[in-house]
Amino acid sequence: MADRQGDGKPFDAECVSESGHVVVCGNEKGGSGKTTTAIHIVVALLKAGFSVATIDLDMRQKSLDRHIANRAAWARKCGVSLELPTRYDFVTRELDSTIETNFQDFAAFVRVVDELERDHDFVVIDTPGSDSYLMRLAHSMADTLVTPLNDSFVDFDVLGQVDPENYEIEGFSHYASMVRDARRQRREDHDGLIDWVVVRNRVSPLASRNSMSLLACVKQLSMQLGFRIADGIGERMIFREYFPKGLTALDEFDVVGLEGRTTRSHLAARDEVNKLIRMLRLPIDAQSRKLALSRGTWLSKSRELYSGNELHHH
Repeated sequence: MADRQGDGKPFDAECVSESGHVVVCGNEKGGSGKTTTAIHIVVALLKAGFSVATIDLDMRQKSLDRHIANRAAWARKCGVSLELPTRYDFVTRELDSTIETNFQDFAAFVRVVDELERDHDFVVIDTPGSDSYLMRLAHSMADTLVTPLNDSFVDFDVLGQVDPENYEIEGFSHYASMVRDARRQRREDHDGLIDWVVVRNRVSPLASRNSMSLLACVKQLSMQLGFRIADGIGERMIFREYFPKGLTALDEFDVVGLEGRTTRSHLAARDEVNKLIRMLRLPIDAQSRKLALSRGTWLSKSRELYSGNELHHH
């Protein structure tokens, strides 16, 4: 892959390493804006001139795959050129949940990611809003883990529990513990780093006591778990309206076959996305090559972890 110099795009990186950077969008709770965040990361990278591959592990919804398919169909219909990633359709072994079958999926998924990152600058993986062995595996392979979180204590519960009176953190959730263990394993195996970024989506522009209390809890938890906090996307109709066409807030009206002018809401949404991309700091640095090349060692050490009871849902 050719090195690409920064040219005013929302990336603070001089080049991308020879092995691709793996970005995983994950959260065990649905409706947090995972897929919307993922598609905007993908399109932002493509518009910046990087090559991108995608894997949608949500076998039921396939929302990321459908968004990309809608994008390709709209481009053909309107005769316009739209940036498209390499979309890999990963298929698991039917409904057989035996240990051997799960491990075959495990090994196959690792091979797919290894192959894609050799030919692409970035691999973006969207995971389902539920626990599974492939979801946990994808998290373990991330160089950057993006966890979208709606601005409510209902969504915060996916990360931790708080005291209802003083809002002190009382414990970590199953998901937060899983990510913590995955990061610890990567460090122990090859001194690697998973940069975990919790993205606060749908934050109300009006400050409230509840919103401030929630932000304080997120900051408190970030100190305990070691994740970074980024501002995400707002509650905007534009993100829903564009799905059937496969478009994003980063696309220009006059280029993608839409009538009218770019609206104020569209521009605000674009600013939110560009700010988020900058806060993600993609790629981290040339260390991503070292992390990717060491996954073979990591895989050989992980068979026991992803065998037996660890492969089944909790």
